[in-house]
Amino acid sequence: MNNRRTFLKQTTGLAALSAFSPSLYAGPTVAPRIQFAAIGLNHGHIYSQIESVIRGGGELVSFFAKEPDLIAAFTKRYPQVKLARSEAEILEDKNIQLVVSAAIPDERGPLGVRVMKAGKDYMSDKPGITTLEQLAEIRKVQQQTKRIYSIMYSERFENKATIKAGELVKAGAIGQVVQTIGLGPHRISLSSRPEWFFDKKRFGGIICDIGSHQVDQFLFFTGSTKGEVLSSQTGNIHYPQYPNFEDFGDLTLRGDKGTGYIRVDWFTPDGLSTWGDGRLTILGTDGYIEIRKNVDIAGRTGGSHLFLVDKKETRYIDTSKEMTPYGTQLVDDILNRTETAMTQAHCFLATELALKAQKQAQRLKIA
Repeated sequence: MNNRRTFLKQTTGLAALSAFSPSLYAGPTVAPRIQFAAIGLNHGHIYSQIESVIRGGGELVSFFAKEPDLIAAFTKRYPQVKLARSEAEILEDKNIQLVVSAAIPDERGPLGVRVMKAGKDYMSDKPGITTLEQLAEIRKVQQQTKRIYSIMYSERFENKATIKAGELVKAGAIGQVVQTIGLGPHRISLSSRPEWFFDKKRFGGIICDIGSHQVDQFLFFTGSTKGEVLSSQTGNIHYPQYPNFEDFGDLTLRGDKGTGYIRVDWFTPDGLSTWGDGRLTILGTDGYIEIRKNVDIAGRTGGSHLFLVDKKETRYIDTSKEMTPYGTQLVDDILNRTETAMTQAHCFLATELALKAQKQAQRLKIA
């Protein structure tokens, strides 16, 4: 298939649409603190990754991709940014401190290894790693180089209600967290998908891919630093024409500070006004929080809806003015060699649990 542009538009909303509207780009929002580059543009998340770093003080100076249509779209969005002649040109540029990538998922981990060995920090779209073998190599190289390997879990880092929920939980608004329930439904938009989208070897499987968002949130909101997969299952219920695809998955997790249930699927109907009614419920000993990430089907416009129920009341919290600090924190970490955006241990544990759940998942068949 050769529908990458449509794919970008339908999978990432404003971040991807901005790629085709260069007037939306107004340049850095703060004085540049680092220079960075992009390698691999195969998913539209690359635009939100870049904008996050720019907000944090990064100056995008170069990029590399092999696909002419993706290069054209990117150049239209960022006309001032240099197209490198090769990946090596970027890796050998000593002025570049960070590389961001939304390459085809199975290429992201190996690229990260090359980036770290070149003495640079790395930020990948999720899934940032697609096999346990990749994870072992990445852990080894990260320890050797002491570079940052970050995965941008946009459902937490770029969703204002989720950011606010983190502040509320930290402040004790719902007591001790007992469980998280993360739901990640997506619209499939078949005609817009590239060939690799349907190949499990390329995207890693549904739990590895979109389930990794929810694993990240389970660890973050429970505060768990250890975890195990109690059960998992995956299936291809509705798309037999794509035998290497998975359209449904769920799993149960147990951490040292809480439990979690996760369900992901590709069954969002066309009647919904957005690509997926993503939800997160955080159960505490003194209350609970529910987040409607993309849509409030009760009628409120936009996304990032947060509902808090405690011992006193039930209330809706407006999160529209919340900041999204991940990009700033990551740039701080690059400059100061700290771990404020996300600890390396958390990044790797979230990936490990998703990969283990994917590998051991029972095959679901519905007659």
